[in-house]
Amino acid sequence: MLPWTKYSRPARRRLRSVDRRLREARMFARAMASKHHPIAAQMVPIRRCNLACTYCNEFDAVSPPVPLAEMLRRVDLLAALGTTIMTISGGEPMLHPDLDAIIRHIRSRGAIATLITNGYFLTAERIQRLNRAGLDYLQISIDNVTPDETSKKSLKVLDRKLRWLAEYAEFAVTVNSVLGSPVRNPHDARTIAERARALGLTSTVGILHDGGGQLQPLAPPHMAIYRDLLEPDQKMFSFAQYDRFQRNISQGLPNAWHCRAGGRFLYICEDGLVHYCSQQRGRPGIPLERYTRADLEREAAREKPCQPFCTVSCVHQTAMLDRFRENPRQVISEMIAARQERNPGYRPPAVLNALTWMFLDGPVNQLLSKAASRFLRARS
Repeated sequence: MLPWTKYSRPARRRLRSVDRRLREARMFARAMASKHHPIAAQMVPIRRCNLACTYCNEFDAVSPPVPLAEMLRRVDLLAALGTTIMTISGGEPMLHPDLDAIIRHIRSRGAIATLITNGYFLTAERIQRLNRAGLDYLQISIDNVTPDETSKKSLKVLDRKLRWLAEYAEFAVTVNSVLGSPVRNPHDARTIAERARALGLTSTVGILHDGGGQLQPLAPPHMAIYRDLLEPDQKMFSFAQYDRFQRNISQGLPNAWHCRAGGRFLYICEDGLVHYCSQQRGRPGIPLERYTRADLEREAAREKPCQPFCTVSCVHQTAMLDRFRENPRQVISEMIAARQERNPGYRPPAVLNALTWMFLDGPVNQLLSKAASRFLRARS
């Protein structure tokens, strides 16, 4: 490594982080100003995967990659609908030979680019290519400390990849550990989380769902570890910190909420069809090129029978933004109450006070909210 590189990489990371925060602020402002554009979309450029985790229903062993020209066209169609976050998933998306070009095109259309990968194909050189492509976020799930018959996504195999990410990645990295009945040793989740944090990477914990995206309640040992992993010093805007969905899911309880999938969240399969999410493929099953604002509004308003026991967190998170838009006072109160429950001495940060000042009801605050939204849209 050249001597100057050692000092220039942290500076580039800081600059990239500031740029991401500004674009996320614009995304938030658009979500507050309009309820009829997709906040996030997940695209599958290849269904094939190099692994065969027994709990997963999102892969096969034979599918070819979607041609690059078609993937770029789908990015353009999503951008035309106003999509602000585009996530590339699979299968294993790093098997696609033109992944970098897809990421660059997402960024060129003004969207936040996210990648979900099993991490097996990460090398120091590959991470630096993702930097150059403009990737914003990478999520990698690790299921256990050592491989077993359920999953080969183990810390033993992937620890070297995590070290490379910590050293070379200029994008934000989240390491997700999982809990649920297929996990043989629930204590692995704690080990994985501790390792990610020791490397300076963001750590989250997820709950495995069944083939319909429905919850599988945590057994007492898993539940105790889940509570431990929600540390009081986590960031205020970690969904795991205050998300009422996740808490109910962990206890096997239904959630009363309105799913806006098909409107605010879209899942685009390898065939170019729009679905609610990865676990509800076939609904509505409309080709992306024929998806219109009328479809967005109809599907966002539709009640889904899978809502009460859903565990698809990305759909929950887009719904939470709409809850904030519709009832900011209640959502902010819930955020603060959830944090204070874990840390009685907690005091809200300045950013939360700013959101309260900008978005809570009242004629002056409504004017400030509109002015802020217009300013951020004008700069997007």
